[in-house]
Amino acid sequence: MSRAAPLPAYALFAAMLASAGLPIYIHAPKVYADEFGVSLAALGAVLFGLRLIDLVQDPGLGWLAARLGRWRGTAVVLGVAILGAAMLGLFAVRPPVAPLWWFALMLVALFSAYSFLTIVFYSRGVERAAALGPGGHLRLAGWREGGALAGVSLAALAPAALAPAMTTPYAGFALGFAVLCLAAVLAMRGDWAGRVAGPEGGPGFAAVLADPLARRLLLLALVNAAPLAVTATLFLFFVESRLAAPGWEGPLLLLFFVAAGIAAPIWSRAARTWGARPVLLAAMALSIAAFGWAALLGPGDVLPFAVICLASGAALGADMVILPALFARRLAEAGLGAGADQGFGLWAFASKFTLAFAAVTLLPVLERAGFSSAGPNPEAALVTLGALYALLPCALKLVAAALLAATPIRED
Repeated sequence: MSRAAPLPAYALFAAMLASAGLPIYIHAPKVYADEFGVSLAALGAVLFGLRLIDLVQDPGLGWLAARLGRWRGTAVVLGVAILGAAMLGLFAVRPPVAPLWWFALMLVALFSAYSFLTIVFYSRGVERAAALGPGGHLRLAGWREGGALAGVSLAALAPAALAPAMTTPYAGFALGFAVLCLAAVLAMRGDWAGRVAGPEGGPGFAAVLADPLARRLLLLALVNAAPLAVTATLFLFFVESRLAAPGWEGPLLLLFFVAAGIAAPIWSRAARTWGARPVLLAAMALSIAAFGWAALLGPGDVLPFAVICLASGAALGADMVILPALFARRLAEAGLGAGADQGFGLWAFASKFTLAFAAVTLLPVLERAGFSSAGPNPEAALVTLGALYALLPCALKLVAAALLAATPIRED
């Protein structure tokens, strides 16, 4: 067996994956709406259609990952190559066909590679954490999710940071991402041979779903991811139109994700000390308070919104560290560690479905309210934008908190 990669390598690989995840929902629709005139409703429909593909694809990729055996490392390198190429195609290549079709084609490639890599990466983490001893799942999650949040932060800021120096800042972002792909795959090159599954691939989806606690944690992941999906979909529009603060999107996003990155290891340590459920409930309460305040903001309220970004970003750090660690620990406790590929295939689908569902439902609602990304917008459209961005996440987070309170979680 190859020597396991050090935990900082996990942080670097997580940063690469995160750079290709949430930021795509933030940047890509606005780029294709502003530069190519594609309607928000059409973009939302494409994003949702891709998630319908994931309904079959993500669990299928989990099934495939469990059967790769000694070819797993090769498959990871191929997945990273596809991921980097798709990012370049999305942002650095002018569409050679209709922009909406090119948008869809590049996202199919990008999301397929992203899903596969996420599944094998988190699955490998189940084994790696077990070798770290007591509290290993939370410890590894602290490194992994801290790296992910750093990657999201850089990806969120990069286009705005590159704008003064480049005529095509999104192309520069895509090129930088390709370099990150190379560094990440080199850092983790010796780690994919940790488990070589047999032809049967270990326990399947039915075994994971048959476990009551694993099933409850998957439902919790789905519900708890929904508020972030809503705010990610609407963030740029909220800052530019509701706050009337164009140009502040990048710094505010950076503030949000930096707060999450700094808070992630603190939440991880707190969960090991006081227990996962009370710490996660406290983070949910912080998130609800932050977005409740956001509902009161209007033009020029950049400073209060910066405070909200700090608070809500810090709360996100708990979500990203604690929930995946609880799910990984449950798979190990239930004897489903060999089925972690399938388990995280279901986990990947749950987290991504919320992003697409938010896009396909919220963007058409905004359009029907008279909202346009080009502006100016009527007051009714801005009120709708504020309610969707701030109040809807509060309601969804309350549902997630109630579900968490009713979930039987064993504390170390």
